[in-house]
Amino acid sequence: MAKPKIDIYTKFGCPFCVRAKDLLDKKGAQYEEYDITLGGPKKAEMLDRAPNARTVPQIFIGETHVGGSDDLAALEREGKLDALLAG
Repeated sequence: MAKPKIDIYTKFGCPFCVRAKDLLDKKGAQYEEYDITLGGPKKAEMLDRAPNARTVPQIFIGETHVGGSDDLAALEREGKLDALLAG
């Protein structure tokens, strides 16, 4: 089974974004990062995918909207992140 595509929307200087990327890096996960510091079409895309999102990072694994850094860390603590990353 192919691994799901991972998208992470970030802003420059965001410590929560760094923390989320560090965890994904430790897991060996490949992801696409979209910097929405200045807004633009990727910010609009993020809001289309997660209409109530007001903070970054916003993380999507496959079709699953994980949420932010704390949500990603919670999945790891619960032992659910590896299965989600594996597809």
